[in-house]
Amino acid sequence: MAPPDRVTGSPVAQQQVPAAVSAYPGSMLSALRPRRCLGRIAVMPTRARLAQLLVIGVDPADPAQALAAVRAEQIGGVFLGGNATTLLVDQRLTEVTAAATLPLTVAVDDEGGRVQRVDALDGDLPSAREMTATMSESQVRELARTRADKMRARGVTLDFAPVVDLTDAGAGHVIGDRSFSADPDTATRYAGAFAAGLRDGGMLPVLKHFPGHGHATGDSHKTTVRTPTLADLDGDLLPYRELPKAGPVAVMVGHLDVPGLTDGVPATLHPATYRLLREGLAFDGLTVTDDLGGMKAVSDRYDLPEAVLQSLRAGVDIPFWSSGADRLTEVLDRLETALRTGELTQPRVTDALERVMIAKALC
Repeated sequence: MAPPDRVTGSPVAQQQVPAAVSAYPGSMLSALRPRRCLGRIAVMPTRARLAQLLVIGVDPADPAQALAAVRAEQIGGVFLGGNATTLLVDQRLTEVTAAATLPLTVAVDDEGGRVQRVDALDGDLPSAREMTATMSESQVRELARTRADKMRARGVTLDFAPVVDLTDAGAGHVIGDRSFSADPDTATRYAGAFAAGLRDGGMLPVLKHFPGHGHATGDSHKTTVRTPTLADLDGDLLPYRELPKAGPVAVMVGHLDVPGLTDGVPATLHPATYRLLREGLAFDGLTVTDDLGGMKAVSDRYDLPEAVLQSLRAGVDIPFWSSGADRLTEVLDRLETALRTGELTQPRVTDALERVMIAKALC
């Protein structure tokens, strides 16, 4: 593994002060944002507001499961994991999306290489590293646009891609060849080309895994993972600093322990993570957690309803889990209780919901 691009004492590192896990105080950016959605949010029942923030995994081989989840709670989105494609053919998603009173997000992981979801239908994509080695940036952009066109035609609206982590580790590493490059500038350019192609095809790119998984120890699917110190992550933060300037993106936050920032708590659940993103990097777009239910860096330490609650309190917009709808009612019950007791505040929910609704072009 190549060492990270390290610039100690960076402005970002200097202005971040870790804090105990507590209610996310909001950000200067969100306070300044025109409040375009408040009227629409005000007439929504509390449970409907909370449900719109959630993206949950459903079995792509079982259209009835997705339909039941949407009908039961009017969730904000579904995630289609694994390699099954039943929901993606013969317009089977149409019945599911038609059951939603607000536009339904349909998300997949389709990066290329070893992380693909529609390759059986629409062909194989090379890994990020192979794209960098064999293609120009313009070719990568066109490849992503073509893929986005095909996914949109099948009903997919959100691709959890591109990976902007920095590493030259091998394919056996959790990131490995999913990374465009260990060099911050190269990774930013090529990931930017992929992101631009997704936008060309009508999809919102999702940069991942903030604040940077490429130099972390271990695999957050399996265990707690630690990154270098915050002061050593300046190169890893470059894509998050630069790519939002080129066009709309979302950011997926990883379950990473960052010394000097999260102090042993997964980044998804710590308010300092979102202060770094919102105030340190001036990002006011949509944020989503990595999988809260199927990754042991979180699930070994937090029960799912608590993980969802803590991620919202910390500052995320969309808590995401892939492990299905079985606990959806329980999660929403816990969030409603948290609102009644003050553990979760209405301004925090409104802040998150406004970003979700803006991303859905609802206001």
